[in-house]
Amino acid sequence: MRKVIFMDLNRCIYCRSCEVACEREHNGRSFMSVLLLDERHPVPMNCRHCEKSPCVAVCPTRALVRIENGPVIIETMKCIGCSLCAMVCPFGILELDYLNKVMRKCDLCIHRLNEGKLPACVSSCPARALTYDEFDTIMRRIKEKAAKAIISGVGLEPGIVISPPES
Repeated sequence: MRKVIFMDLNRCIYCRSCEVACEREHNGRSFMSVLLLDERHPVPMNCRHCEKSPCVAVCPTRALVRIENGPVIIETMKCIGCSLCAMVCPFGILELDYLNKVMRKCDLCIHRLNEGKLPACVSSCPARALTYDEFDTIMRRIKEKAAKAIISGVGLEPGIVISPPES
């Protein structure tokens, strides 16, 4: 099963430590950015390594590849810097390295994954807003958390679940 990074936007505190960790891991270049929307909603943005990656499909040189059950990476020796991948990315993540004329993006810290470590952004997040795990495992945790909220009545907006009256 493929692992993904899940972002819990309710936990992000806009500390940007994920950006710094990514920059440290990638020689001064961060592939993670935290956008602050409406001056109060921080949203960590990085490559989502989509199941059906449009960037992989559109690349004329096949420079973008998915590693089995893992991240989508760029083989920079094949990249011609045409930017087609950036144009089709639904999250606007891919960037052109103007100096080297090749595209760049998050690779989930593949070097760390190969060592059994978490991606740098995930391991550095003090608020635990970022999680790296199998998609099904993450979704099960989310459902369990929602079910507990329903039972406790905490966090129910706008409707409230009420037990039916006893007959």
